[in-house]
Amino acid sequence: MRKVFGTAVVGAILSASGAYAQGTEGEGATASANMINPEEKAIGTVTMKATPSGLLHVIIEMTDLPPGPHGFHIHETGQCSVEDGFESAGGHYAGDKEHGIESGNGPHPGDFPNVNVGQDGVLKAEFFTDRLSLEESGENPLLDEDGSAVVIHASPDDYASQPSGEAGDRIACGVLK
Repeated sequence: MRKVFGTAVVGAILSASGAYAQGTEGEGATASANMINPEEKAIGTVTMKATPSGLLHVIIEMTDLPPGPHGFHIHETGQCSVEDGFESAGGHYAGDKEHGIESGNGPHPGDFPNVNVGQDGVLKAEFFTDRLSLEESGENPLLDEDGSAVVIHASPDDYASQPSGEAGDRIACGVLK
């Protein structure tokens, strides 16, 4: 099976509205994470939508981030405690894979391409994956019993170092719901 994974810029920022899940099974299912920074300030959303093609459509719309490239990952636990620097989110959603596209047994289902924040602190990106699912019965389900978190890191992912790409501190986190 060929893996589809591309990037594109989106046109508009969504408001940081409440997290939601609409239809958690199959086509049309949607999950969203309200992203916060270490000061617990709401800084945007990450939305994931199941599509008729079977791909998960990932849309990132955030503000107030440091300019430059940053690691973007799905982490294994749906918790984002500012008290522990978002370490409560656990490690990357790994499945039975190693970290990074440079690994012969990679990448983790939760590994995504680095995202780039403009000089204005705005991040807008979208891409697709077939390595994760919103269905509880699907392969690598995001909305399983302990949930999943979206994490933005301080530095770019090097796509190789184990176990997490040397992406640095966790500077934003949101729980998918």
